[in-house]
Amino acid sequence: MRLRVVITALFLMLATSLGMVRSAAADDTPGFIRDAEIEDIIRTWWTPIILAAGLDPKAVHIYLVNDPTLNSFVAGGQNLFLNTGTLLRSVSPNQIVGIMAHETGHIAGGHLSRSEQAMKNATIAGIIAMAAGAAVAVVGHSSDAGAAAVLGGAGVSERSFLSFSVTQEASADHAAMTFLDRAHLSARGLLEFFGILEKEEMLAGQREDPYLRTHPLTRDRINYVRDHVEHSQWSNVPDPPDWIAMHKLMKAKLAAFLDAPSQTLAAYKEDDNSVPARYARAIAYYRIPQLKNALELIDGLIKDAPNDPYFQELKGQMLFENGRVKDAIAPYERAVALKPDSALLRIELAQVELESDDASQVPKALAFLNGATPFEGDNADLWRLLAIAYGRSGNMGMAALSLAEQGMADGDFNAARQEAARAIKLLPPGAQRQRAQDIADDARRSRDRGG
Repeated sequence: MRLRVVITALFLMLATSLGMVRSAAADDTPGFIRDAEIEDIIRTWWTPIILAAGLDPKAVHIYLVNDPTLNSFVAGGQNLFLNTGTLLRSVSPNQIVGIMAHETGHIAGGHLSRSEQAMKNATIAGIIAMAAGAAVAVVGHSSDAGAAAVLGGAGVSERSFLSFSVTQEASADHAAMTFLDRAHLSARGLLEFFGILEKEEMLAGQREDPYLRTHPLTRDRINYVRDHVEHSQWSNVPDPPDWIAMHKLMKAKLAAFLDAPSQTLAAYKEDDNSVPARYARAIAYYRIPQLKNALELIDGLIKDAPNDPYFQELKGQMLFENGRVKDAIAPYERAVALKPDSALLRIELAQVELESDDASQVPKALAFLNGATPFEGDNADLWRLLAIAYGRSGNMGMAALSLAEQGMADGDFNAARQEAARAIKLLPPGAQRQRAQDIADDARRSRDRGG
């Protein structure tokens, strides 16, 4: 599990370098988490909704925002953002499914088109930072100093890019009910979530969750969803047992990475031998760090579930983060072998291979990283690692092109333009040099627009 910390700076914000979740941000700015397992779980729940909406599952993206408040939103195309607070406060997969069905309604309804200009230059980090400000300022046009710092000189369209009208909210609810019925899933979870929001609505000021500011809740909306639940033939369909198990594991993993280890160990006591409890304790011990205890727990989980790629991934992470880089390669290789379609796992393995200082591992790392680029093109750390791998291979033109790609992914258009210019000089005529020229042109236009 990895956390990218977001630093706000006027409208377009840049991201700092990659850090693990246990590395706290210097302030309260939100970051986004990349975790292959949790993203896979959420995609499993979301896919029936995506298909019911007639969308392409390969075209949608999931981002986990490290924020304890209730919020979810779609922005910047078919991108779904879910706060960790929403996931941790959910009591069933069906609640998350209901939320995602509603957000899918916004995508399918074309409600994002009006924010295309506001989003034109935004990186994923920038979108999240704008969301933090919009959640404060969007409804009441708050003069709160924190909101002003985040939004800076942004115009009204930027301030409201996450906010939908009551009519659009109702339209998204209607679409959600349709998608849920088509997928033979219950809408009860969304109604339960509305019940949580009703309680939150009674709170004022900073205690109010951002979801209420960007998704206005009305009695008509609640009544509409309640009426649907009362009449739909799918309302009493239970969550599949494997979804329930996924939900418990997801919450245990998130809590173990985000809470203090002492809090995790108090919540998941030693006499609890369930898989989520053992998983949580393994993470807590690794974070203390008590590597011996952590490895004993994760090895026990691997023994019981040898084909689980994410237990292998966690073991590799434990070893890697404790300086046992070469020992970490084998569990990461096993994770990738078990889940070959996971671009994030391939990126993690490539990083360990590069850190091993074994020249024979560099070609392998290059292959894994290049294979991940079609799926992780906005991942700045992928491009950073590619630049390292190409540099060690002596291909300085491709190293420069990779750094230019990193600059674009991070929103650092000056760096992107400079590295693209260097790549143009180093690369022979062909597709790569043309890509460098395209980046140089895009970066120049973005800079001139004030990006």
